[in-house]
Amino acid sequence: MHRDTPARGPIRIDTDVCIGAGQCALAAPGVFTQDDDGYSRLLPGREDGAGNPMVREAARACPVGAIEVPASDG
Repeated sequence: MHRDTPARGPIRIDTDVCIGAGQCALAAPGVFTQDDDGYSRLLPGREDGAGNPMVREAARACPVGAIEVPASDG
């Protein structure tokens, strides 16, 4: 079993579901990365998506739906 990512900020990665496909890091490399085991992680300071328009695409691209991006306000 891989390490849990603490829920920080509005973007959440369910590490129990993540399979390390890397689609999030490909879609939004300024927000997501992969750890040494290949599982998705948020880059430090990017937990809120940092205004990156590709964050929602990254969540949609996840083949197992491990990424949750809250609805925007407005």
